[in-house]
Amino acid sequence: MHMNGPEHTSRDERLRTCHEIASRLHDVYGEQILAIGVYGSVSRGTDGPFSDIEMFCVLRESSGSVDFSYEWSAGPWKAEVDVCSQDVLLATASTVEGTWPLTHGPFFSQLSLYDPKGFFPKLKEAAESPTKEDFRRAIDEVLVGEMYEFVGKIRNVRLNGPHTYLPYLAVEFAQYGAMLVGLHNQKLFSTGSMVLPEALELPGRPEGFDHVARMVMSGELTEPSKIVSACENFWVGLVNWAAEHDYTIRTKRIPF
Repeated sequence: MHMNGPEHTSRDERLRTCHEIASRLHDVYGEQILAIGVYGSVSRGTDGPFSDIEMFCVLRESSGSVDFSYEWSAGPWKAEVDVCSQDVLLATASTVEGTWPLTHGPFFSQLSLYDPKGFFPKLKEAAESPTKEDFRRAIDEVLVGEMYEFVGKIRNVRLNGPHTYLPYLAVEFAQYGAMLVGLHNQKLFSTGSMVLPEALELPGRPEGFDHVARMVMSGELTEPSKIVSACENFWVGLVNWAAEHDYTIRTKRIPF
């Protein structure tokens, strides 16, 4: 049967394509290349029959930093190649932002296709370098920049509608709640599909997170009053959790 979009591809076929892409990168960038590696599900060996290809092409430092991506579909499969100079990739790996538990896995485990200078172990060292204070700052940013805003939107929707917006807000509230749990434990999630179930296995979860996460996982998001109640309870739990661990939600009226 002909299919539009991703088609069933074996792991061996996918790996052959990775090597084909790597060969083409060598043709294009030549001696500029420091390392080439595969990340994501292919590097972990968990890719499914419809998984895409994700790769790093690391360039030596030159007159300017390089940071862009090729992303394309060849019909039956899709690939993305991040082309970065080594300074950019090392700086990114050593930075902690709100989605760190989901985005930084590639820096810890790559399937190396070309690495004569041993760059990928250095990349892992950079990814392991952030301090507890770096994680604390990221948690504070998520609490104010995401969670505080979400609960404000939920309260606006409760009063003024539209209630059709509530399921989306609940999903985002749960997702960023999971990021907080991952940051608090300095724990990476294996993949996007496992963020919520893996967060539920981690210690130190704020009160109310479990209820919102399980609502989202079950798809029980049709009753506005239940969504609002669960999210409000989670917010109370977050405020108490932040106070317990000395994270910052509230500052003086104008902090500068």
